[in-house]
Amino acid sequence: MSVTSEATTLWFGDLPSGSGTTSLDSSDAAEFPVSWAARSQGEAGKTNPEELLGAAHSACFSMAFANELATAGHTPESLQVTAAVTFDPSVGITGSHLLVSAKVPGISEEDFERLAAEAKENCPVSRALAGIPITLEASLA
Repeated sequence: MSVTSEATTLWFGDLPSGSGTTSLDSSDAAEFPVSWAARSQGEAGKTNPEELLGAAHSACFSMAFANELATAGHTPESLQVTAAVTFDPSVGITGSHLLVSAKVPGISEEDFERLAAEAKENCPVSRALAGIPITLEASLA
C-alpha cells in the first residue's frame, strides 16, 4: 500500500522580497516561515527547502540504518543523524552530508561502516537525491 504525504506553501510577492509559509499537511502545528533570504543567505528564524530536505533525509536514513543494523543482529540503542544539505544560489542543491553518531552494542567498526554505507544507498530519500553527491561520516559513540 502506498502513502502520499503532502506539504503546502503559500507564497506572497516576488522572489527577492517575498515570503511565505510552508505547512506539513499531517499536522496543524507544523508551519514554517520561508523566504529567499533564508534560502540564499541563511536568514535566522526562517527555514528553507534545503533544511526541510535535510529533515527528510536524516529521518529516512535513520530508519534505513536502524533496519540494516537490526537485520544484521545489531539493534541500535540510539542513532543521531544530521543531514547537511548545501544550496548554492547560482547552481542549486549541491550535496547532502550525513553525519551519524550511533550507539550499537557488540558491532565491529567494519560491520558498522558497511551497514551505514548500505543504508545510505538503500534509503528512499537518498535514491530520490541520486542527482547530487551524498557523503557519509558515521562513528560509534
